[in-house]
Amino acid sequence: MRPRRPEHGRHGGALTALSVLALLADDGRALAQSNDTSRELPPVEVSGGVAPGRKMTAASRRAARSPAAGRRIFVSSATAQASDPRSAGSGARAAAGMASEITVSGDEINARPFTRPGEALEAVPGLIVTQHSGEGKANQYFLRGYNLDHGTDLAIIVDGVPVNMRTHAHGQGYADLNWLIPETIAAMDVRKGPYFADEGDFASVGSVHIGLIDSTRRLAQVSAGSFGYRRLLGMDSAKVGDGSLLVAGEIGTYDGPWDNPDNVRKLNGLVRYSQGTATDGTSLTGMAYVNKWNATDQVPQRAITSGLIGRYGSEDPSDGGHANRFALSGRIAQTDDVGSWKANAYLVKSQLDLFNNFTYFLDDPVLGDQFHQHDDRLMAGANVSRTLNGSFAGLPMQTTFGLQSRYDAIDLALTNTFRRGFIGNIRSDKVGEGSVGVFAENTVRWTDWLRTTLGWRGDYYAADVTSLFNAANSGRADAALGSPKFRMVLGPFNHTEFFLGAGYGMHSNDARGATTTENPTDPATRVTASPLLVRTRGGEVGVRSRIVPGLDSSLSLFLLDQDSEILFSGDAGDTSATRASRRYGFEWTNHYRPRSWIDIDADLAMTHARFRGRDDEQAAVHASLAGYPEAQIGNAPGNYIPNAPAMVASAGITLGEKTGWFGSARWRYIGASPLTEDNAFRSRPTGLVNARLGYRSENGWRIQFDVLNLFNSKANQITYAYGSLLKTDTLYNLCTSGTAPAAVCQNGVMDYVLHPVEPLTFRVTVAGTF
Repeated sequence: MRPRRPEHGRHGGALTALSVLALLADDGRALAQSNDTSRELPPVEVSGGVAPGRKMTAASRRAARSPAAGRRIFVSSATAQASDPRSAGSGARAAAGMASEITVSGDEINARPFTRPGEALEAVPGLIVTQHSGEGKANQYFLRGYNLDHGTDLAIIVDGVPVNMRTHAHGQGYADLNWLIPETIAAMDVRKGPYFADEGDFASVGSVHIGLIDSTRRLAQVSAGSFGYRRLLGMDSAKVGDGSLLVAGEIGTYDGPWDNPDNVRKLNGLVRYSQGTATDGTSLTGMAYVNKWNATDQVPQRAITSGLIGRYGSEDPSDGGHANRFALSGRIAQTDDVGSWKANAYLVKSQLDLFNNFTYFLDDPVLGDQFHQHDDRLMAGANVSRTLNGSFAGLPMQTTFGLQSRYDAIDLALTNTFRRGFIGNIRSDKVGEGSVGVFAENTVRWTDWLRTTLGWRGDYYAADVTSLFNAANSGRADAALGSPKFRMVLGPFNHTEFFLGAGYGMHSNDARGATTTENPTDPATRVTASPLLVRTRGGEVGVRSRIVPGLDSSLSLFLLDQDSEILFSGDAGDTSATRASRRYGFEWTNHYRPRSWIDIDADLAMTHARFRGRDDEQAAVHASLAGYPEAQIGNAPGNYIPNAPAMVASAGITLGEKTGWFGSARWRYIGASPLTEDNAFRSRPTGLVNARLGYRSENGWRIQFDVLNLFNSKANQITYAYGSLLKTDTLYNLCTSGTAPAAVCQNGVMDYVLHPVEPLTFRVTVAGTF
């Protein structure tokens, strides 16, 4: 059995009554253009064909003649009060189908001080975003008791384009957001659990849909801060024909506190043309991004305590990488007499070259264990959905059905390197992977206080793998899964709603793992191919209330099972599998706005996570390490899931009006978690506070001062526990001399391996809008 690798212990109602757009097309368009950015509120009743005080337009008269006319409809009060920050062509805003489902505006996200673009996702209650290796690598995500690695089981979609990369050189579901410009975010829609038929691969734990702005005032912004942080941002938009042309670009550099500077050099750009509104509009978007960086990867704790390196030192200063991404996408949405429809298509060309050394001198005692992962892909896809308004036995009904497709053409390579120089090949593959998903959902409003949504999703995946160095690992794999879904909403009762959800979901595995039969590093060793698709099952009950004026509070109890947490190990070139797992817990989310200038939020999530069944293979590994406690500790069989945090919490306050003084402070906390299945190693909890103080003038100028890690915490961004080998280890000499058993030398010294939080950091931003 290979040593434990650090990232592979675990990666991991819709306007439910009749759509008001079908009845009030003109009014709906007016609402969609509103700038109000409040979060989703409980549904309220709207009677009749038009809202009180509205003139009956030609479009609304036409809609009134539709089968839906004359019946009561229900929309969220946020929509009724004109609250939709979505961008053109994104489709109609949906009322919340679960208590954990929310929308966060771009303004709310950008009011938070954060270190890197991916941390914008920490606006999702219960989600923690970390970084363990350079500022060009994808973040690591933690949600609902999962270490989601770089994105598996958390679907991230930006402007209708999936961010998660399947069959990726570094990890399944790799979701890099370093190309995202936070200031271009219009809104972020958050869902959790496998209860939504239009959510497919990687969405079992949750999904985040990020919409981009369509227009802006001219903005020039410059930021500077500690450790060589520099950022220039410019945005502008102009009316072109019947639409708006938006241009945004940024240049950034950053060294970080590391002894070996990150030397980040990032260039990012966006061009977007849009017309119309979210429900009747179109958009066309182009993006370009390039980045190069050095990386201080996680280091063994013993190297720091012994004085071999400092807290911000590196075991292999040549680690790092470079990445680029070029994307073109388009969206369209329309309403008509019978409902609405939307469609989008995208084309993405991306490349990543990543150099990592996680085990130092375990595999190669002379040159070290650095390896190079190469991923070069062209990804294309298209989606379309149709929503029909109707009735069932005289009851309001809405039916949505759709088709989603995607194809990835991928060149992959894994090689051994020394200081980024080539040593030898491990494997190289060409992969073509396509998928088709079909779904349907039907929502019926049975009474004023009960609506149900029944859905079904079918997914079919097919992949061709050509292994260039070992034909035995080439082949074709395909798989299909059907996933029923159910949601029910009761209420509102005194501004309170109750939610129930249950459903099946899935995530795909690396296509190479489904065709591999021989270990790439040892062809004589046979390996068992992993399934291409893995089943998940979940259930959730929740309540959401606004009884207290200005307070939106929700509580959700959830359970999520996975048949097997099986992954392709991108670091090793072979497959590894774990047992079935179960997680259950609760999330308590609160958002309070007592005054227009005060915004407070506080969230708490607790999760119990365990493997199911017995791990006989791990018991055999533990026995083989007897007599060498430095290798044996942490390798006993157990049911703890590594890096599964039991507690996540956050709280924040934002103060200020649109002009004058403003400020914010945010605290986020991730509790201690097991790092090995026997719980012999546990991470320490991490709590961080970031703060901001600034001033906005009436003439459009703004200055702000951010303080990151306000109390200079010595905590870690992330901690692992696995076997590695340093030249200063006693075991290193025993292994190189042939004294220690092979099993012990293959495992190495078990130790905490960590990546520290950046120390107290200051950043100043000056911006002007014209």
